[in-house]
Amino acid sequence: MSRLWAHPSYAEDQPYAHAILATHVLFRGFQTGAIIGPIIGTGRHILLLRRSPSPSSIPPYMNTLLRSTGTGATIGTGVLAVGLIARMWGREEIEWKNRSWRLLENKGQLEVDTWSVAGVGAGAIALATSSWGREAGWRVQVGSCGMGATVGVLGYMIWRHGIKGGKWEDEAWS
Repeated sequence: MSRLWAHPSYAEDQPYAHAILATHVLFRGFQTGAIIGPIIGTGRHILLLRRSPSPSSIPPYMNTLLRSTGTGATIGTGVLAVGLIARMWGREEIEWKNRSWRLLENKGQLEVDTWSVAGVGAGAIALATSSWGREAGWRVQVGSCGMGATVGVLGYMIWRHGIKGGKWEDEAWS
């Protein structure tokens, strides 16, 4: 996602600073909620021994997991939208430009964005090609994308910090 934005040499020249920072923060809210939501939903499901209402073809455990992921992702996005407004209210334009420029300058941030957006796409495709994808409500649809984002971030962590040892190709010999 971050690779799609223009990235000039200097922060003062950063175009679309508000859009870059807002996109970053809202997507992080989506990801955070997608991680916290299923933890709360699964715990609630186990403690209360409830079954989520589901169409007949969606397995109950999958319905609970995806619905709670979708709810968490939606709430996380909303909470960080309010947080962004509270944090950046009244800030000068250069502060927006500097923060967004630093996001685009960070190689790790670019890589985690790439992996997580690929995960969102994989989650959407997985739901669309499943036998119960058309029956799914909005929370299951959002939850599928949220699960994909979570899997994408986990894939990034395994790749960069497990396989590559946290090193970048240009740092391999230093």
